[in-house]
Amino acid sequence: MPNEELVHTDRARAESFGSVAEQYDRYRPSYPGPLIDDLVALRPGSILDVGCGTGKAAVLLAARGLSVLGVEIDARMAAVARTHGLSVEVGAFETWDDAGRRFDLITCGQAWHWMDPKRGPIKAAEVLRPAGILALFWNYGELDPRAQAALDDVYRRHAPELLSSVVSGRSRQSDGRHAAELEASGRFTSVETRTYQWQHRHSAADWVATVQTHSDHLRLPADRRACLAADLITAIDGLGGAIDSQVRTYAMFAGRER
Repeated sequence: MPNEELVHTDRARAESFGSVAEQYDRYRPSYPGPLIDDLVALRPGSILDVGCGTGKAAVLLAARGLSVLGVEIDARMAAVARTHGLSVEVGAFETWDDAGRRFDLITCGQAWHWMDPKRGPIKAAEVLRPAGILALFWNYGELDPRAQAALDDVYRRHAPELLSSVVSGRSRQSDGRHAAELEASGRFTSVETRTYQWQHRHSAADWVATVQTHSDHLRLPADRRACLAADLITAIDGLGGAIDSQVRTYAMFAGRER
């Protein structure tokens, strides 16, 4: 997750994912079963998936028999989501026309940091039914020291400004800013955080394809991005051709006031 407090104002970056929509859908990690179990346990009659992207979370919820509507700002991402049988409306969540519809659960995976920190919580509260839940979640990966050192060497050569990128392998967890914003809105009575741990194995090609779906990498000039990708593959091949990421999915459950 980008760490800049005002990252949502960089709309070119926020809306850059559509250029790699199919790659995003294929390579971005999914979400752990226990998180989906916890969402299903809320027994929501209707779900709104905000910033649904290509449907990484919505597909898992729909597979459990739940009714899910996606909202996605990028038409190219929405088009891929629809190939999975999802219903998706295109627009910015903060100004999206809800047409009076209300939901028991709002989910948002890997995307809430792109929402306006003042308007987002207010809009969420408006479209949630009383006592509804807003569930925000992000994946963070951590590599073993040997793999981390090898990748760091590559980034120092080709993109030192990305050494602190969440995708470079360093695990990072929300600093609590989003929880504070929800509480400050006065629309939510409780904010609970949970962490789910799991492991994801990447081949060299998969790792490179994944990192190139992240906005900070997409902003690199094409020649630098190509050199970075080539040397990342070489580095991972030197580690045996694959690396394991210890993933923590950090989730935040906020209850709307009744």
